[in-house]
Amino acid sequence: MTHLTVREWGRVGVHGGAGPQPENTYSRSEADALLRAAWRHPLATGQGTNILVHGRNELIAQQVVGVIAAPGCSLEILPKIDNAADDKDETIRARLVSMLDVALGLELGHGPALAMARQKETLLDILIRLFADRLLAESRRGLPRAYQARQEDLLTLRGRLDVVRQFTHHAVRPDRLACRFDSLAPDTPLLRIMKACVSMLRRHARAVETQRRLDELRFLLADVSDVPAGALPWSDVRIDRTNRRWERLLDLARLFLKREWQRTDHHAKGGEGITLLFAMNDLFEAYIATLARRALRDTPMTVRAQSGLRSCLVEEGSGSERFRTRPDILVTRNGETVMLIDTKWKLVGRNPEDGKRGVSQADVYQMMAYARLYDCRDVMLLYPHHAGLGPEALEVGYTIQSGGERLRVASVDLLPGTAAVVQRLTDLTAPSAARRGAGA
Repeated sequence: MTHLTVREWGRVGVHGGAGPQPENTYSRSEADALLRAAWRHPLATGQGTNILVHGRNELIAQQVVGVIAAPGCSLEILPKIDNAADDKDETIRARLVSMLDVALGLELGHGPALAMARQKETLLDILIRLFADRLLAESRRGLPRAYQARQEDLLTLRGRLDVVRQFTHHAVRPDRLACRFDSLAPDTPLLRIMKACVSMLRRHARAVETQRRLDELRFLLADVSDVPAGALPWSDVRIDRTNRRWERLLDLARLFLKREWQRTDHHAKGGEGITLLFAMNDLFEAYIATLARRALRDTPMTVRAQSGLRSCLVEEGSGSERFRTRPDILVTRNGETVMLIDTKWKLVGRNPEDGKRGVSQADVYQMMAYARLYDCRDVMLLYPHHAGLGPEALEVGYTIQSGGERLRVASVDLLPGTAAVVQRLTDLTAPSAARRGAGA
């Protein structure tokens, strides 16, 4: 199995000629298989060229991260975060796991992920191990059970007697009693999903210790029915106070089995292996929105993601609204929009002589429209920090012509960790809170 790792926009070689295949390259057939998997993925546009591009004797990754798999090969794509002296794959992989944890609300914990990253585990290996560890811990505490109706022929009466069956099937067997009763058993829709996920992950786990833990889980779930992946009872699962601690495990199982995260999915014909892909723009937005809620948790301000929905234009005559907007993050106070943030997964400010700092003019127009539509005096474009911006985070303000609105362009460093990002967002939102509190 050929497994390689690359960063966004990075390149891996494809060996198409005679002679032995060099290391860190794919064969032509493996490259074609990965391209087919990218083309079949629901995130794909333009025959998968937004995921993977076939160059001359090379594959070029695009702005999607995760793992893409095909028969006999896989490719791990990591975010392009180049603002640290320790720019190793392990560091970036651990940060990606942390972003997924926050954005998807999986509550994985950072310690285990960081420990596995230092062991050079792949993203998929890390997620499988975290799922196995967590499921094993919960299973040892006790499996959730539910009462299920059963019918059995017993020597002594249990529950109620099935009169019809007793006097037909057992008319000449008075020693047998047709019983109907309720039994408390672990064979529930939730555990059927867990068992299906364990069985699937066991086929793809590469680390010996992870395989051992999944084998132990299969033993613990031996009394649970085997259900094909296409017939799993997702709609029958009910999370209540009795099984609340299993909710995040259900989210993880859904990630593996249904490949659901916003528009992220996996086609059944995508090939062998597990494909988990995440659009970096969407992931960055969800990560920042979640941490912005934490930053403003103890304030009167509220954070809303992908909301607003005001339209730019009203058609004359019909009064129909056109060109609806959906800002990434709205910060409101008592129903009033006090700040609007649009996240952009782009590297800006690379050229120190560029007075625009690499900010797209289209993005500026978008923010000006938002300021007008939402009557918001403080709007912001937020980018990931990188080495080209220098050691200090980017933060520059502009006054919008012929108005009192202010556009800020800022960056946030993702590598120091979640707490540092929360503090950075607290600092960025503080001016808006102070101005509104003063009645500005």
